[in-house]
Amino acid sequence: MVEVFNLWTLILSLIVVKLYHWIYQWNNPKCKGKLPPGSMGFPIIGKTFEFMKPHDAIQLPTFVKEKVHRYGPVFRTSLFGAKVIISTDSGLNIEMAKTNHMPGMPKSLARLFGENNLFVQSKDSHKHVRSVTTQLLGSQGLKLRMMQDIDILTLTHMEVGARNGGLDVKETVSKILIECLAKKVMGEMEPEAAKELTLCWSHFPKGWFRISWNIPGNGVYRMMKAKKQMINILKETVLKKRASGEELGEFFKTLLGEMEGGEEKISVESAIEFIFIFFLIANEATPSVLAATVKLISDNPKVMQELKREHERIVRDKSEKEKKTGLTWEDYKSMTFTQMVINESLRITSTAPTVLRIIDHEFQFGEYTIPAGWIFMGFPSVHFNPEKYDDPLAFNPWRWKEKDLTAIVSKTYIPFGAGSRLCLGADFAKLIMASFIHHLCRYRWSMKTETTVLRRFILTFPGGSDIQISQDTEVENSAG
Repeated sequence: MVEVFNLWTLILSLIVVKLYHWIYQWNNPKCKGKLPPGSMGFPIIGKTFEFMKPHDAIQLPTFVKEKVHRYGPVFRTSLFGAKVIISTDSGLNIEMAKTNHMPGMPKSLARLFGENNLFVQSKDSHKHVRSVTTQLLGSQGLKLRMMQDIDILTLTHMEVGARNGGLDVKETVSKILIECLAKKVMGEMEPEAAKELTLCWSHFPKGWFRISWNIPGNGVYRMMKAKKQMINILKETVLKKRASGEELGEFFKTLLGEMEGGEEKISVESAIEFIFIFFLIANEATPSVLAATVKLISDNPKVMQELKREHERIVRDKSEKEKKTGLTWEDYKSMTFTQMVINESLRITSTAPTVLRIIDHEFQFGEYTIPAGWIFMGFPSVHFNPEKYDDPLAFNPWRWKEKDLTAIVSKTYIPFGAGSRLCLGADFAKLIMASFIHHLCRYRWSMKTETTVLRRFILTFPGGSDIQISQDTEVENSAG
């Protein structure tokens, strides 16, 4: 009996020692040099729950502000089961964006994207998809291929909203995006397939950045299930079109390399995976930012008044023939104040890391060594630096007066990231936002003052993003 007791005592002691050693190693990661200060939290969980607490959308996360106050602008931690370096130093953020090329993401997001996704493959594959995407979403592609469709879809959905007395901004912009991109990417889709695809997006769970366990019923499990449904819809559409000889969208054919008349540059499966992620990123970011922008406009009557003045002028200056053609590229380029509003909204709502990388080589920052293999998260704290922006927490579009409104990145403005992973959809997002604001400002509208915009890594709207719309337009009333 004594021997059995001693054996169990020994086993438990070994387990405790092993557990203690594991926790010690977790909190004291190996590094050739001196790691930035910080705390790794509990093994695997790390500081994830603390990091993911909802916060005001126009404030940096409380977690980040507290750690910066304690450790300085660069610190280490653990999030979503991964080792992470967080930086609010703008110089370091830009340098890491330029010298590292792999997107940084936790395992849950990597699993969602897929190991063979073109976003994370070789430089050559990434270069190919960037080139193809630029053809669609670059300024020339937007002007020649997208402008009219965006305008017609936005006008249609706005008219429906006006007849119904209101609409949810985020949901409506999501529909506009999916309908517009689906047509350009996939070509004409069967109505039932298009409807199913839209439904898939609406049911897609929020919060991509999670602990990576794939357990039935949890967020990662639901994400993978939604992905499978969407991939199947896209694949069935492609196979049916190829079998019947129907045209695929120009974007899809260019992605495969068919437009050049040679062999396919990538497989159909890889192309479909890329299309899925392409839709996913576009559908999450732009609708949320635009809904937050509408909230900021609603809370600032002077901004709303100036926007109405600008868009009434655009409509008033058109001839009857020009009005029938809808919004033109020249109209879009003439929206000076609208662009100021968009830039200011992007500045003040960029409170998530805009530089996300896997560090591919050891980097020295002052006395600290930033180790290879860790995830780097660069927060754009420069957007809230009072030395760069006067009264930085105030929504003030006029601060952009006489500045270059076409620039999407600078040392003091990085809402779309930087380096080789600079967001290719930046111009597309700004065009969607401008078109929506243009059509919205032709109506009498309002958003409830109690509407809240929070950030839990991504922007969230606990009470929705509904606006009330009157069917009579300001321009029509003044003309009458």
